[in-house]
Amino acid sequence: MSKSEWDRRITRADELASKFPFAAEIMNFYGRIAGFQKAVYEQAAGQQLAGDHRPLRDQLDIELALQHLPALFSLIERHGPPGLAGVARGLRAENRQQWFDLLAARARGDEQRGGAVQFFARVCLQPLAEHIAGNSDRMQVASYTGPLCPLCYSRPQAAVLRPEGDGAKRLLLCSFCLTEWNFRRVVCPACAEENKDKLPRYSAADFPYVRVEACDTCKTYLKSVDLSVHGLAVPVVDEIAAAPLDLWAVDHGYSKIEPNLVNC
Repeated sequence: MSKSEWDRRITRADELASKFPFAAEIMNFYGRIAGFQKAVYEQAAGQQLAGDHRPLRDQLDIELALQHLPALFSLIERHGPPGLAGVARGLRAENRQQWFDLLAARARGDEQRGGAVQFFARVCLQPLAEHIAGNSDRMQVASYTGPLCPLCYSRPQAAVLRPEGDGAKRLLLCSFCLTEWNFRRVVCPACAEENKDKLPRYSAADFPYVRVEACDTCKTYLKSVDLSVHGLAVPVVDEIAAAPLDLWAVDHGYSKIEPNLVNC
């Protein structure tokens, strides 16, 4: 991923905060987190990854992520919501080995400590995962159509519809390394339900290009960002901004396949 991609995310967050007052708080918060992650990514970009064919999760540099953890605590204590700031203060009181264990468990996909604690591990590790994914074999991704990320085996955070011919192709967006991969248009990523009558869709006037894609069989959902409708959207950012759609989904008894970075 290019350096400018981080700036595009930050700029998009600013745009959405200005356009939608109800999204201002969450977008301003995300913008700060994206700025932090940009610095982590830039440090990771100086690493030599050529020829490293280990699985993505095995390549994650836990020590590098750990270097940034105290700065993340400070950022959240200053600018995060009160509950998350309290978690940051609690983590700061722990020792270095506990921090390392938290990050290492998240890197393995073994979330031994749940709740808001995972936010800190995810924020620090995600830029490293993106950097590694960007240097991975894209042929492996291009030929894959499964429900889990082909690189890190995480669940999808969202779907993305990208223009193709006279329509749009559907891709899934990884919740950890943010890789996109092809997935069938009308099928549930969680349980493989194919009956369109059991796959309801919902959108709102404020975000006509973002919709809930739900499944009445397994009662899960994710949101899709349709770039064929709004080509200036940045999926990882616009998906977060459309948080009111998550409230609709939860009120109707659906659970998200995987929460996004700010846990909605």
